[in-house]
Amino acid sequence: MSKRFGEAATRLSGQAALLIGWTPDTFWAATPAELAAIVSAAAPPAAGGIDMATLTAMMEHDAHG
Repeated sequence: MSKRFGEAATRLSGQAALLIGWTPDTFWAATPAELAAIVSAAAPPAAGGIDMATLTAMMEHDAHG
């Protein structure tokens, strides 16, 4: 294991413990996909626009409100 990988893994293990309550054993038994799924579920949604249907509904609501 390289020093760089070890440092990153240690930091990520600590973050998993703080944020999602994983023990070191749980962290090391998890797959990268499992960790990514939990992290993405906890992350705020990406900033983006609204779809056309939502915009139309808002405009209609304001026109009638």
